[in-house]
Amino acid sequence: MRDGLKAAFMLGPVKMTPYGFLKATAVYDDSNPNGDDMPFPGLFLNNVGFATTTGPTKDPNFHLKARGSRIGANLEFPDISSKLTLTGRIEGDFEGNFTEVDNRDVSSIRSSQFSIRQAWGRLDYAASDKTDIYFEGGQDWTLFGSSALPNLLETTALGYWYGDIYERSPQFQFGFVQKLGGPRNVKFSPTFAIMMPTSSQIEKLGSLGVTAQLAQAEREGADSGRPELEGRVALQFQLDKTPGVAPAQIIFSGVDGRRTSVVPNSSTDYIALKTTLPNYYNAFPNGFTASSSIYGLQSAVQVPTRWFTLVASAYRGGDLRFFFGGQVNSFVTDTSGLTGIVGGAGFPTLDGGPLVAAGGAVLGCNINVATAAACPQGNVVVAPQRAIRAFGGFVNLGLPLSRWFNADPKGHNAGWQLYFHVGKDQVPHHDLNYAWGPANTAAPLPLLMGKLSAATLYYKLNPNVSFGFEESIYATRLNPFNPATQYAYLIAGKPSNEWQDHRTEFGPIFTF
Repeated sequence: MRDGLKAAFMLGPVKMTPYGFLKATAVYDDSNPNGDDMPFPGLFLNNVGFATTTGPTKDPNFHLKARGSRIGANLEFPDISSKLTLTGRIEGDFEGNFTEVDNRDVSSIRSSQFSIRQAWGRLDYAASDKTDIYFEGGQDWTLFGSSALPNLLETTALGYWYGDIYERSPQFQFGFVQKLGGPRNVKFSPTFAIMMPTSSQIEKLGSLGVTAQLAQAEREGADSGRPELEGRVALQFQLDKTPGVAPAQIIFSGVDGRRTSVVPNSSTDYIALKTTLPNYYNAFPNGFTASSSIYGLQSAVQVPTRWFTLVASAYRGGDLRFFFGGQVNSFVTDTSGLTGIVGGAGFPTLDGGPLVAAGGAVLGCNINVATAAACPQGNVVVAPQRAIRAFGGFVNLGLPLSRWFNADPKGHNAGWQLYFHVGKDQVPHHDLNYAWGPANTAAPLPLLMGKLSAATLYYKLNPNVSFGFEESIYATRLNPFNPATQYAYLIAGKPSNEWQDHRTEFGPIFTF
């Protein structure tokens, strides 16, 4: 809406209103082998290799953190056209990396750095009194997954890998809002966006550190030579006409992307093919590329009423790791049906590979041969790389207790709210047990599913000060069909198929 921003102050002709919150919470985890101040699926990354032991205890942790605090500002820019509205937002928090300088070495644990969350500008054109056409450019929430989020006190992870898929990403977004009218004020809004191409591998499991984490996660998406495509369709209507109740929404969203790994012909082991296996080298004398798809579909509903608020999401797709789905899996190299596999765990790639946990880029023969040397040059192929699939979702139910018990809306008991949450993220049994082949160092991971149950109680002292208390159970279950990993967890020295973290979090939130 033009002139819809109530400005706190002006930056020349630009209206600006800052916002944010200061949040401090104390957290107790009864089992936290990674030592993080947020939940993480049961990979136990701080152990050696893939060890999944908590030591002699369940490894309880206590944290007190303030880095979830957030600062942002809404902007509105002037224009001579009465039909054009120009707005923007910039937002960041302190959930970023930690400094590594001499004056902060000892105190680095409390020196997390400010980092970008959102930074976008938007142009809305009022084509008519019922039609708004808009363009947005910058970093914002993704269309896929992020349109329906749960209300949880724990916001560092926000249920990731436990049924809540979301992201923020650089994008160009195009859409329109069509008012259909009627007594429910129905609106229809289709949106399309080209996104930063992404790929998100498991670099923490290796020894290459943040350099490789950035290189592969960034390059393999960019090396696909195409943007990631996302779309969303939302139907909005006023289900409950009580003043102060938000509209309800029905949402469908999807994503289509690709990752590509580039193998040059300059590495020592590739050059060696000239003499050892000329049939393989001559099939791809300039090197080769290996690719896999990123895709997903989501359906969601948001139903606010005076008596309750229901938010639910369900999704299915492949290689959803960037969106925090799929039990930290990405893709595998499928060498089934191929013989004469060459490349071991994968040829070196331009992005720093071979990957630590996902499948490497290898060559093979598509006919049955006794040795690689016997494969005709025309039958040498790149082993296909396939996305590991996932499905899941969550249900988040909010109960306005103060409204139920007719609390004085101006009194100190007006702000009691209770939320119940359940979520699950799972890999299909087929993808866990399929014989993918020797090109995969440790993919797929032996994690079958992540489950989350939580109850959150909020008390709002006044419009700017709230207190939250959350009890939650985060659980990761191993693949039960593989005898080698079925009971691979050692929880306080006892073999187990499931790791659980019973988590308690409490603290104040000061908003402005």
